[in-house]
Formats: sequence, C-alpha cells, structure tokens
Amino acid sequence: MLLNLDTIPHFYKNYIKQVEETDLLQALRISGHRALELIHAIPESKIDFAYAAGKWTVREVFCHLIDAERIFAYRALRFARNDKTELAGWEENDYTPQANAAGRTMHKIAAEMAHVRSATIDLFESFTPEMLTRKGIANKNELSVMALGFVIAGHETHHSHILKDRYLRS
Repeated sequence: MLLNLDTIPHFYKNYIKQVEETDLLQALRISGHRALELIHAIPESKIDFAYAAGKWTVREVFCHLIDAERIFAYRALRFARNDKTELAGWEENDYTPQANAAGRTMHKIAAEMAHVRSATIDLFESFTPEMLTRKGIANKNELSVMALGFVIAGHETHHSHILKDRYLRS
C-alpha cells in the first residue's frame, strides 16, 4: 500500500520524504540500523557537543529520538485500536531537558534505541492492512497508522542527517 503524501499534514511530509523505502517495515528496519551505526560511530569527544548555543547535544538528540518514537508509536497503537480520542501534542523542547541525557552513557542510549525500535517493529508487524489505514487526530492533525510508521523512520533519518552535517563534520 502506497502512502498518499497529499493526505499528510505539512509538518510531517518533510520526515516522510526522507524515507526511500516504500515498505514500512523495511523502512523502520533500515532507519533503525543506520541510526545505530551512527550512534556507535560517534567519538567520545563529541557526545556532549552542540553546534550552537541553545542547540541540543549529540546525546540529547538521541534521547529525543527515543522519546519521539515512543510517542509516535503510542499514537499508532491508539489509532490502530480504533480509539477515536483526540490526542494532545507534545513539546520536544520541554521533554529533552527532562530526559537525563547527561546522566546516561551512549552505550545505554544505543541499547535503549535498539529496544524501542524492536518494539516498534513488533507493533507495526501486528497491524492488519485495515489497521494501517485507520486514522486519528494528534496535535490537531489527522494521520493514519501507516503514516505514523513512516514518520518514525523519516524523523530518525532527518535527525541523522543533521547529526552528520552539523555535529560531526568538524
């Protein structure tokens, strides 16, 4: 089943466009694998680096990815189960300082990322084709379960590009 980008809220289109794969499970596997390769390639000297004042550190970016994936997967679960409750948004800039990134090793963050992605893949594998087409409202935007899966993969890819371009080049 192909995803119609015309039905995706503008904010999420940029994430979904980052995904090259058309198979959702393959997209989740590949983006997860690439993110783990990246996290293991980060030099110790860079884990607390921020490319500008007020920007997140490398460690904080990875913690943000974990939080975001959990939230998007939770939304997908609710929508797949045909829950019609409108879900609130979340403010990433409020969550990130509370993630205790500085108190966590990159090894633990990488392990958590792998566990979360594994659970996300298991969740999406459990959905029927009908469930993948179900929609719900989150943060005043209508999204399908399938779109949320591609958002997860694309969001991670988006931040991986930023990490490579702005954090790890120098």
